[in-house]
Amino acid sequence: MNVFLVSAHPEPKSFNSAMARQIVDVMTEAGHEVVVSDLYAMNFNPVASAADFTARSNPDYLVYALEQRNGVKAGTIAPDIARELDKLDSCDLLILNFPVFWFSTPAILKGWIDRVLVSGRSYGGMRFYERGGFAGKRAAVSISLGGRPHMFGDEGIHGQLTDMLRHLLRGTLYYVGFDVVPPFTAWHVPYVSDEDRQTILKEHREWLARIDTLEPMRFPRMDEFDERLYPKT
Repeated sequence: MNVFLVSAHPEPKSFNSAMARQIVDVMTEAGHEVVVSDLYAMNFNPVASAADFTARSNPDYLVYALEQRNGVKAGTIAPDIARELDKLDSCDLLILNFPVFWFSTPAILKGWIDRVLVSGRSYGGMRFYERGGFAGKRAAVSISLGGRPHMFGDEGIHGQLTDMLRHLLRGTLYYVGFDVVPPFTAWHVPYVSDEDRQTILKEHREWLARIDTLEPMRFPRMDEFDERLYPKT
């Protein structure tokens, strides 16, 4: 299996970075090929702009999604985007590893999503959800955060963690076709003991060992809707 890890933590000595290294170690030990994009180490540019195209179909007015489509077809997409697209095309499993910032991803990872999941290749027209550009591939999310488990859930102050990450799990990864497995969460990381951190890493390793057999999360499918996207009766 070809694994593509996208990691987004600004501190290489952080616990989240240790999780990223463990992903590489576990997957390599299991015989998988692993490619890594460490976005901070790469100094990845997260800002979507006209500079993402070496030539434009409309040089007078930027419609970013349309230029993405043209850029992929014409080979005028920026080289750093093209390299990330090649990694996505080659992978069987995408893993996003990051700390939760403000109920979401770090800005550098959001910028990677904006720039790399290009219209025309990743999605477009009626090509989304199970018809998305990366259908047949799997995706997983490996996160760390400061909250405790009891803060999340139907009775928790923050609600369900999967609801908090719905924009990523459903609105991004599943939208472009990935089968999305349940995420791994490292809870309360800044405040726990070293012993607790070792327990978390052990649980993380066990999750990774099962990642290719985990049942994907259930989301609505296009074939449950008609051509106007009304539910079929």
